[in-house]
Amino acid sequence: MIILGLTGSIGMGKSATAAMFAEADIPVYDADAAVHSIYARGGLAVEPLGERFPSVVVDGAVSRQKLRDIVLEDPDALKDLEAIVHPLVGETQSQFRRDAIHGGAKLAVLDIPLLYETGGDARCDYTAVVTAPARVQRARVMMREEMSEEDFERILAKQMPDADKRARADFVISTAFGFDFTRTHVNAIIDLLTRMEEAER
Repeated sequence: MIILGLTGSIGMGKSATAAMFAEADIPVYDADAAVHSIYARGGLAVEPLGERFPSVVVDGAVSRQKLRDIVLEDPDALKDLEAIVHPLVGETQSQFRRDAIHGGAKLAVLDIPLLYETGGDARCDYTAVVTAPARVQRARVMMREEMSEEDFERILAKQMPDADKRARADFVISTAFGFDFTRTHVNAIIDLLTRMEEAER
């Protein structure tokens, strides 16, 4: 089975692109959804994060907004957060891989926002970066109700520059020209990697 790591900076259209892989019956691991599940009431991260950051637990669940406000201003807090969360998320990813192999998948996608930043690309056979021009990215992000210019700039500062991601990627998928254009590229990648997997058998 071939593992494709899918990533892209905020506002680039990564989630919509990941959905296109899923629509083509390719198993997709959603790192954000995994984090949501361990932050939810009864989730594995609630107790350890509550001990380290008591103010972030609200009604038995972790408030991502409260947590983000803390770690964006405190590098040490961010390190503590990662030390707690990464192993828990890693186990959900390992289970996804086992399930995909058991299901006979030829290709599986790991949708991980900070793929390069966390070294996750080392666990992938190939990587794909979802991209769009900076002006398109900014316009998309600023349409989000909860987003401010300051928050956007702080998030960008934590992410690897788009140009650097594109330079490291095996595939670059543009979302600047509409869904049909993007889907054409997604389907081409699926076809290529599926044929490569079959050839390696």
